[in-house]
Amino acid sequence: MMFVAATAALVVAMLLALVRALLGPTVYDRVLAVNSFGTKTVLMIAVLGFLAGRPDFTDIALLYALINFVGTIAVLKFFRYGDMARPGGRPSPKGGD
Repeated sequence: MMFVAATAALVVAMLLALVRALLGPTVYDRVLAVNSFGTKTVLMIAVLGFLAGRPDFTDIALLYALINFVGTIAVLKFFRYGDMARPGGRPSPKGGD
């Protein structure tokens, strides 16, 4: 019963994160809300795996957490520097590429 309540609370928190992602005043607020939604998705996968008696869902949750982290860093780098090709976001030297 407690895990069902935890699942319901996660669903409510995920809905609030989606509202923030849609209505966020800045890009960074929206990225943070999407990252928070991804983190709550990882928790949801772990809780549902426990309820279903499938411990292999933990591996799926960990993989999703890694993808969520790398994706968030990539999106933030893109919004900050405008592209993803240059390492470290350093501007290219003038007159050459």
